[in-house]
Formats: sequence, C-alpha cells, structure tokens
Amino acid sequence: MEIPIPEKFQILLQPKRYKIFYGGRGGARSWSCARAILILGMQKSLRILCAREFQNSIKDSVYQLLVDQIRQLGLEKIYTIQSTCILGINGTTIHFEGLKRNTINLKSYEGADICWVEEAQTVSKSSWDILIPTIRKKGSEIWITFNPELEEDETYQRFVLSPPKNSIVLKTKWNDNPWFPSVLKQEMEEMKNRDYASYLNVWEGHCRSSVEGAIFAKELQKATEEGRICHVSYNSSVPVNTFWDLGHSDLTAIWFAQLVGFEYHILRYYSNSGEKMAHYLKYVKDLPYVYGTHYLPHDAAHEQLGSEKTIEQQAVAALKEVIVIPRVHAKVNSIEAVRAIFDRCYFDKELCADGLSALRRYAYHVDQETGRVSKEPEHNIFSHASDAFQTLAMAFQEPLRAKPFKRQPRITHDPYEV
Repeated sequence: MEIPIPEKFQILLQPKRYKIFYGGRGGARSWSCARAILILGMQKSLRILCAREFQNSIKDSVYQLLVDQIRQLGLEKIYTIQSTCILGINGTTIHFEGLKRNTINLKSYEGADICWVEEAQTVSKSSWDILIPTIRKKGSEIWITFNPELEEDETYQRFVLSPPKNSIVLKTKWNDNPWFPSVLKQEMEEMKNRDYASYLNVWEGHCRSSVEGAIFAKELQKATEEGRICHVSYNSSVPVNTFWDLGHSDLTAIWFAQLVGFEYHILRYYSNSGEKMAHYLKYVKDLPYVYGTHYLPHDAAHEQLGSEKTIEQQAVAALKEVIVIPRVHAKVNSIEAVRAIFDRCYFDKELCADGLSALRRYAYHVDQETGRVSKEPEHNIFSHASDAFQTLAMAFQEPLRAKPFKRQPRITHDPYEV
C-alpha cells in the first residue's frame, strides 16, 4: 500500500536521531508525521510515544489525528484503535503521554523507538532534560514539531538555533503542503491584511518579539539587552529567601532569591503540581542554601495541600522563618510592584529558564476580532510563576505589611509525614 507524504517530509522515513520540523500553520507537519508513524509501524514492530508538554486527557494528544488517518487510509485491519492507545497487528504500540509532572510514567518509555513531541514550542527545559536521556534505545529517534513563538523559548534555542548532532532541521509552511485547503488560504489572507505581525508568526513561522498582551515584555527585553539573564552565583554570606504561589490541581511555584546590596539575585525557580506540601518542603530543604525568610501568599493560612494542618503551619514546622503576604485586592498593584524592582533583578539563565518562560507568557487576553485587552491577566499554566514573583515583589517592596506566623505551642508529628 502506498501512502503519500509530501516531498519535504520524506526524510521522516530515513534514520536520524532528531527530526525537527517547525514553521507556520498549515504546513502539513502533523499529518506527515502521523502518516510516517503509521508507515514505519507497519514495516516492523515499534514502540512509539506521542508526547506533549501538557496532557490532561487523551483529547489533548495527537490520538484523534492518528485515528482519523487510520480510517482515511483504510488501515483498520492493521491497527486496532483502543480508548487510550493504538495497537498494530505486528506488535507496534502507540502511546500518548504528557511530559510535565509525569516523570514516573516517562521512565517506562526508555525502550521507545520513536518519540514524537507535538506542539513543542511550550516544552520546558526541565521536561527536555528528563525526556531526552529517557529515549535512549539504540537507533531511537525524537521527532519534534511546532509553531515557533518566542526566540527565547527553550525548544527554539535547543533545536533550531543550536541543533544537536545527527539531526535534520526543516522549516515548513503552508506552501509546502499539497493538501492546503482553500478555507485556510482565505483565513491566511485575512490575517495578512488585518494583522501583518501576527501573520508572520502564525503563517510564515517567524518568532514573535513577545506574546500578545504580554505584561512584562518590556521588562524582560530590557533585562536581556542589559545582560541580566546570565549566570547568577549563590553568595553563601547572604540568606536565600523563597517566594511562593500555591496550588494543588494547579501548579505550586517557588522562586529562590537573594538581596545583594540593591540587587535581586534570582537563583532558581521550581514548580510542580499534584504533590503534597511535604514534597515542596523537602525540595527546599535539600538545596545547599542558607535560608532567611520564606514568603507565602495570603491563602497559605487556610489551604491545606494534602494535610490536616494549614500550609502556613506545615511550612513553619519545616522551615521556621515564614511570613504570609497579605492579599492584594487589585492585581494591578502587585504587577506594578514587580515592574518597580525589575531593573534590579538578575536571573540565572539555566536554573530560572522555566520561570522566565512563564513570565514571558504572562499576559492579558487580547480579543482577535476587536483587539480589546482584558482587565485581568489570563489564569493559566503560566500565571503561577508570575504570581509567585509578585509575592517576591510585594515582600521586598512592603516588608512591614507582611504578617508573621504565630507559632503553635508544639509540633506533634514529623512535618514530612503530611
């Protein structure tokens, strides 16, 4: 059976460790990768992982795309479609996973032959650092497809600007797609006339200077130009303070910073979700820092994060010096507090990479039709890092407003057993 694949994507059928396809919308990347996977999976038994940064359900994956291709190409006798995976009659298996917060499941794919990472523009440095050494079978391949957004993004930096050895990097766009539909061409022309900058990003695959509605775009651009996103050394003579945003189903985010003279040295960023408070307390305590104060947001006094004790009580038992920052009723105030200190912030380029990526994407919603900008920032996976950084700004700007924790008479259990 002959399955057509556009000429530019024929390289998918040839061995390469990394196959990177990026560019504008309508470039046939996803369709071509799906077809190539089905072809290779028919030729011999393969273990294939289809991944993306966030996958809350199978609907968030390329599962439906592969199902549609199987049916369109008449491959139902070769592939069995199950509710969460696809199986080939020769033993090929196709599975779907999210990268973020999924370390245990990912480790089980060390025997994968192909890992296809779709929508890779949002994949974080920490996720790549876990995934790449996991896919280590001899002859294994990592396929990467994405529409670029920011030049500073980890995926763009790692695979386009400085691609690894034994890789193929190809930019593709709408005119590489022999199946490009007329309805998309009409949308493309309308955007080109209405918003040329967006057209260049969406359809031509150029990087944006910032995301639409980005709140700290100017501050981050200036920090980059002034070389304040660099290597930041830990000064053992100055205490490290931590600044938190809390979540359970959402992310919990933590910044680690030192106040050195009049400068804020941001040493590290960490985030995770679905973990109890003990996980974050242990992470903090295991780092080789001498700590000063740990600043928590206002909801630490009543949220519990997997324990009968409040977060505030758990933090005090493990970390001792804890201060809760009072609630800021107008978001604009905490945003302005960040802007007030940003010129004095130095960020470690490596250890703060994921936090910086989230700060770049912290944005107001912009209506594509009217151009109207929302009054409040969007609440999404990127807002937690920014909320934690606002805790930092408020703590340093207005220390007298912070509320110290009132110690309990005694702690009757190990704070890690929560």
